[in-house]
Amino acid sequence: MISLVAFLGNYGREYERTRHNAAWLFAGALPFAQQLPWQRKFKGEYASVDASWLAAQAERAGMSVPEHAQTAGRRIHFIKPLTYMNLSGESAGEAARFYKIPAKEVLAVHDELELPPGTVSLKWSGGLGGHNGLRSLRAVFGTADFWRLRFGIGRPEHKDIAGYVLSAFSAAEYETLQNTFAPAAELLLSVLLTPPDPYLKTWSKRPLSTS
Repeated sequence: MISLVAFLGNYGREYERTRHNAAWLFAGALPFAQQLPWQRKFKGEYASVDASWLAAQAERAGMSVPEHAQTAGRRIHFIKPLTYMNLSGESAGEAARFYKIPAKEVLAVHDELELPPGTVSLKWSGGLGGHNGLRSLRAVFGTADFWRLRFGIGRPEHKDIAGYVLSAFSAAEYETLQNTFAPAAELLLSVLLTPPDPYLKTWSKRPLSTS
């Protein structure tokens, strides 16, 4: 079961609508986002809730709570590292150590160059694709065996990858990304309240929007 969700991004107004902040944009759009008790802790913005509370808030927001949701005695933790992307592991790792959460119960939400815009993918372990946030998580946890929820941003035709991920979405790209948020939120709720493994096949590189 997933116990800690780490939304990877960069802190600061200048980065708010950039491609590298797709996960933060998703976090802010979650139907229950405003109800989460965010606070500054563990070098980031952190929130912790009972799984039963999360299920109730999600249902109140019109989401579909999965059957056989496992909520009894469980807490779910959320972190938005404020360390900047390449040090994300310091924040997520600090929270994980404090609550004794192993890497296998961590879900990293992040942008993904190797997926086209409008595509969302649930993945377990595997390569890091040159993503500095994932590299930092692996360095801190000592393993790449953690979950990932990936939002496709596409790969540019030019070679300036850093410039591309740190530049703002175009209006069309931003609309495409936003169109993935509702179904991706339902997926997130499902993998937080039930074991995530059954969703790997149906959510492998799943196109959700082509707007």
